[in-house]
Amino acid sequence: MTDYELCEQSLGIACSVLARSGELGEPNDARRFLVDRITDMMRSGERRRLLLSNCAIDAYRRRPVRLVQ
Repeated sequence: MTDYELCEQSLGIACSVLARSGELGEPNDARRFLVDRITDMMRSGERRRLLLSNCAIDAYRRRPVRLVQ
């Protein structure tokens, strides 16, 4: 599996979980955030798809929420 495929699959899992739970928010911003987390972990050597997606989900849930005025 290529890095691109691994990232795509991990992102798909994370987006699906967050969408089903109603936590996804704005899709483009959410995807950008999740891809950044997944690629950071991949750069440090992680290759387990579910660990990548679960850690990205946890980071997304812990991120500071921006208020719109």
